[in-house]
This record gives sequence, C-alpha cells and structure tokens, in this order.
Amino acid sequence: MTTFKAMLGTMRVPFLILAPVCVFVGVGTAYWQTNDISLAQVILVLIGALSAHICVNVFNEYFDFKSGLDNITRRTPFSGGSGTLPSQPGMEKKILALAVASLTVTAAVGIYFVWLRGWQLLPLGAFGLLLLVTYTIWWVYNPITCLIAPGLGFGVLMVMGTHFSLTGSYSWTAFTASLVPTFLVSNLLLLNQFPDAEADKSIGRRHYPITIGRKNSSRLYGILLLLTYISVLAGVFSGLLPRFGLLALLSAVLAWKAYRGARENSENIPALTPSMGMNVVINLVTPVLLGIGLFIG
Repeated sequence: MTTFKAMLGTMRVPFLILAPVCVFVGVGTAYWQTNDISLAQVILVLIGALSAHICVNVFNEYFDFKSGLDNITRRTPFSGGSGTLPSQPGMEKKILALAVASLTVTAAVGIYFVWLRGWQLLPLGAFGLLLLVTYTIWWVYNPITCLIAPGLGFGVLMVMGTHFSLTGSYSWTAFTASLVPTFLVSNLLLLNQFPDAEADKSIGRRHYPITIGRKNSSRLYGILLLLTYISVLAGVFSGLLPRFGLLALLSAVLAWKAYRGARENSENIPALTPSMGMNVVINLVTPVLLGIGLFIG
C-alpha cells in the first residue's frame, strides 16, 4: 500500500485531468471535420495521452530528487513537486521503473497508430517521446525552451497527434485549435515557476522568472493569455474553427483576474497562490469550451 501511494504521489494524479482536456480538443477537431470518429480509438488515444502525462510527471519527480532540488524547493498546492521521494528515498528505483513503464505504454500506443494511419505520425510521436524523457534534464536550462516545451507537448503534439490518430491526416484546423492549450500550458508552467525561482536557480536552471524576474514574467504571462484568445478569434474569423469556438472566450474574465493577481503579487507567493489556482481552472475550462464549440459546429 505504501508503494502504491508513493507511485500515485509521483504521478500527481489530481493534475492528470489536463491530458484528457487536451485530447478532447483533438477529438473535437476530428469530429468537426469528419463527423465520424471511433470511440475505441478515442479511448486508446486517451490511454496514450494519460501515460505520457504520467511519464513526464514521474520523470520530473525522479530527476528533481536526483538533483537535490526536492530538498530545497518551496512547495505550493500547484508547484514544487509532490515531496514523495524526499520522504521515501527507498522508492527511487521503483519510481524510475514506473516512468519507463509509462513511456513504454505511450510508445506502444503511438506505434499502433503509426501502423494504422501511416508513417506521417512517426516524427511527431518520436519528438514527443524525446520531450518526455529530456524535459527535466535539458529543456529547463534555457528560458525559451523551458517556456515552449510544456505547451508544445500538451498543445501542438497532443492535439494534432490525436487528430491524426483519428483521421489519418493533419489539418490547419487542428493546428489552430492546438494553439489554445499550447499557450495556456506554457503559461501554467510559467506561473508555477514563480515560487521555485530561487531553488531552481541554485541547481542551474534558467527560466524566465529567473532570467527576467517575476514582474516581467507576469507581463509575459499576460501576453500568452492574450495570444490564446487571439488564436480563437483568428481561427473563427478565418473559418478554420466553427463560430461556436467563440465559447472559449468565456474564460477571458477569469483570465483577466488571474493576470491582475499575477502582476500585483508577483513577489508575494502566498498572495499569488489564488491566481495560480485560477490559472489551473483557465487551463481546463478554456480547451473544454473550445472542444464543445467544435462538437456543436
């Protein structure tokens, strides 16, 4: 039971809802363009997406423990890791095995869809697997790659991968829709880095709250929020997204509140925590509203 709880801890189970939300967008674009999707294939895609999310979470926990970061980070409900391995260091090898096992499941699902739909899925899938393994040991040491990697994984790769797996083709509609979780998830990690700046800097990481400061990073946070809603508007008015895609704009009021909170409390982490919570809600609600809009048409 202790082993099972430790594994659940490193998976960060409460946050795994993000993967189904991003898959929902890709399912929505596939349905809007074909009006014919297989439920069995949707379930298989969801399994692959969940295992990918588990993989990156567990690798992150493992490498943060190995680097010593877990021992000095300031934890919040939304950042700083689960604290599982520092409290149970004897679980190290089992947690690594869990990361490898989830990577294997993700790869197996990807290989199946390459066989089913064609080799064009292979470059996207291979890059996704590389991102899962290398995010914590490479991408986080450059502010640009640290910013784009999370959004790229959950946005462009996951949404377009879902769309191709269900339809056998890529489309500009899927790409445009993928920009919503791309900007939002990059923003999710950006804001969650605010409490970790000093600890991350001590082990050599370089993300924007470290390199340009929290205040300037809060402005960057606002820019990415703006780009999220601009991508929806551009998609609808260009005809790449249906008019009901405008439902995604309903979260803009909450986004404005989160941005104001980030600007006003960028140096006050306890006061920033409510904005971090709102940011999580924005990341979940906005893609769901977009997906609903795609299904309505």
